[in-house]
Amino acid sequence: MKIQIRRTSLAMLMGLLLTAAAAQVAMAQAPSAAAAPAAYAIKGAKVYTIAGAPIENGIVVIRDGKIAAVGANVAIPSDATVIDATGMELYPGLFDPITQIGLNEINQVGATVDTPELGDYNPELVAATAVNPASAHIAVTRANGITHVIAAPGTAGFDAQPGGLISGQASAFNLAGWTMKEMQINPSVAMVITWPSIQSRTFDFTTFSFKEKPYEDAKKEYDKQVNELGDWLDRARHYAQAKEKGNAALYERDIKLEALVPVVQGKTPVLIIADQQRDIKNAVEFCTKQNLKMILGSGAEAWRVKDLLKEKKIPVVLGPTERLPEQEDTPYDKPMTQPSELFAAGIPIAFSSFGTSFSRRLPDYAGTAVAYGLPHDEALKAVTINAAKMFGIDDQVGTIETGKLANLIVTNGDPFEVQTQVKYLFIKGQLTSLNNRHLDLYEQYRKRPKVGN
Repeated sequence: MKIQIRRTSLAMLMGLLLTAAAAQVAMAQAPSAAAAPAAYAIKGAKVYTIAGAPIENGIVVIRDGKIAAVGANVAIPSDATVIDATGMELYPGLFDPITQIGLNEINQVGATVDTPELGDYNPELVAATAVNPASAHIAVTRANGITHVIAAPGTAGFDAQPGGLISGQASAFNLAGWTMKEMQINPSVAMVITWPSIQSRTFDFTTFSFKEKPYEDAKKEYDKQVNELGDWLDRARHYAQAKEKGNAALYERDIKLEALVPVVQGKTPVLIIADQQRDIKNAVEFCTKQNLKMILGSGAEAWRVKDLLKEKKIPVVLGPTERLPEQEDTPYDKPMTQPSELFAAGIPIAFSSFGTSFSRRLPDYAGTAVAYGLPHDEALKAVTINAAKMFGIDDQVGTIETGKLANLIVTNGDPFEVQTQVKYLFIKGQLTSLNNRHLDLYEQYRKRPKVGN
C-alpha cells in the first residue's frame, strides 16, 4: 500500500511539474490580450504586399486583428501604437503548409509524438484536436518569421512516425495563442493520404538487413491498397446519398465515411504524399478517375512528370530543397533546381519543412531555390500566398491586403538571407514575442564563465 501511495504521489508530482512547465511555455507564446493596444501602425518600411508591387516608405495599419489599411499615404489613427520601421522590410507572415508542429515534440520519445494512429484508414481524425499549443517548437519556429502552419497527421513528414494510408485531416492554425480554438484558422484544409508504393525491398529493423520480396507479391499488395482506397471513396459517396435522400432511421452514422464526404464532393482537397515518378503518375490517375481535388506533397520526382501535373492543374508542395535526391543516379542538385523547373512549366509550387524541428528553416529552403534559378518574387509567393491558395485560406492570409489577418513580419533584410533578423512579428494583429528556447540557451551559454586558459 505504501509503495502504491508513493507511486501515486510521484505521478501527481510529475504531472504538476509538467503542467507548470507547459504553462510557462504557453505564457511566453500567448500574446497578452489585456495589455494589447487598440491599433498599430507600422511606418517607414518597404512593404512587400505580395499582391502587387512593393511600397516604398509604406504604412500598414492594424486593428482588431486584421489589416485595416495599407499604402504610401495612409492616415495613422490617433489611438494607434506607432512602430517606426524606417530602413526595414515588411512581409506577410511566412507559411509552412505541411508540418507536425504541435503533434511531434521529441521524435524519439513516443509519449510526445501524436502523428500516427492505429489502423490504415482514419479519415475522421482531425490534427487540431491533438495539437499542443504549449509546444516549444512553436516559439522557435515563429522567431524565424513563420506565423502560421498546417499540421498534417500520419506519414506526411521526414521525421514523422509510421502511419496509415488515410492519416486524417490536416489543420491550419496560427503560431500564437493559449488554446487551439484561439489559434485555429481552419481545422480541416485537406485529407492526408500517403500513396502506397510497390516495395519489393524492405529493411527489417529486427535483423538490420534488407529483405527481398518477389515483385508479383509486392504488386498484389499495392493493388490491394489502391482498391481499398477506391472502396472507401465509393462507400463515402453512397453514404452521402443515403444521408441526403434516405431515412436517417434506416442507417447508422459512420464518422469515417462522414469525414470523407467533403472529399468525394470536391469541397476538401486530398494531400497525396508521393515521391517516385511511378507513384505520382498512379496517384494522379487515381485522383482523376475519382474526381478528387489533388495536391501533391513532397514530390521529389515531380520534375519527371511535370507535363502531366501541368495538364491536370495539380499544385505541388515541395519538401526541403537541402536534401539528397530520391535516386542515386539523379543529379545531386535536383532538389534545388526542381522548384525553378516546375515554375517554368507553369505548376504552382510552395515550400514546406514536412516536419517539426526544421520548420524554422523554411526561408532557407526558398533561398536555396532562388540561388538555383527560381525568381525571387516567386519564391516569396511560394512561402506566403501559393500554399494559402492551394488549401483554400487565401482569403485570410498570404498577402498584405485590407481585411486579411494581420500576420506580418518586419525584418532588417531579405528573409531568405541567413543573417537577416526578424525584428517584429504580428499574429492576428498582436505584437508577439520572439523569445524562444534557442535564444534562452544562447544567452545562457554566452554568459558562461570562462574556465581555465
